[in-house]
Amino acid sequence: MIPMEAQVEMPVTHDDVQVVAKPRRRTYTAEYKRRILKEADACRTPGQVGALLRREGLYSSNLVAWRRARAHGELAGLTPKARGRKPRPVDPRERKIAELERQLTRMTARAERAEALVELQKKLAAVLGRPVESEQP
Repeated sequence: MIPMEAQVEMPVTHDDVQVVAKPRRRTYTAEYKRRILKEADACRTPGQVGALLRREGLYSSNLVAWRRARAHGELAGLTPKARGRKPRPVDPRERKIAELERQLTRMTARAERAEALVELQKKLAAVLGRPVESEQP
């Protein structure tokens, strides 16, 4: 049990905070990865690889992933991969369909405005007492 005197809260200042507001993902160049792999492969005594990883601030999973990438292809495996969704190739038919749908929407709105205008003209003619010219012969 902690004595009451020890439970005094310390005021936190901005200098005490060590967490970055928005962390950034670390990226490594292919040259850096090659250099670290070369150094790791040169390690012979137990603990040297661990010391290398601690010195560079890396995890053993980085080393495993880089070795696996190197085995699959030197340049392709060690260059950083693009993150996020892969861009979908645009089908020209889909582009044409989207264009026609936008055109249909514009024309429909235009036809509705024209019909509303005709209705307004009919109401105005009825209020003024003028006969409406019929569309039928």
